[in-house]
Amino acid sequence: MAQVAILLGSKSDLPFVEAAEKYFRYFDLEYEVRISSAHRNPADVAQFCNRAKENGYKVIIAAAGMAAHLAGAVAAHTTLPVLGVPLPGGILDGMDALLSTVQMPAGVPVATFAVGKAGMRNAAVFSAQILALENDNVWQKLAAFKKEGSRL
Repeated sequence: MAQVAILLGSKSDLPFVEAAEKYFRYFDLEYEVRISSAHRNPADVAQFCNRAKENGYKVIIAAAGMAAHLAGAVAAHTTLPVLGVPLPGGILDGMDALLSTVQMPAGVPVATFAVGKAGMRNAAVFSAQILALENDNVWQKLAAFKKEGSRL
């Protein structure tokens, strides 16, 4: 059963998940990808997030570009850790998404990562760090990962 949910604002964002696949595989993290826009499918986003914990998820990664309201919308509807990955695109090529993701109001946190593929890779590693708190196998893989210079 997947413990990590990855919500993408658009199908065109899938290459960013593909860039992090080897990290998810290395840490043996099962994940599920869903396409759901904070603007086009707000009710679907809310419904998914309201049920995420009972459906077995422990971490939600939300990745979107431009206005990038997805991570904030997710954080508004769950108590699970939300990892925001801003994606490039639009006039500011990701800076707009970064600012939208990082500037959350007090009490509604989103752990925000770098724009693009590096951000998605770090979100995968951070997911492993969260899950390692209750999983010794993941903990050991993290220790080996760090010992090898944090590279795959």
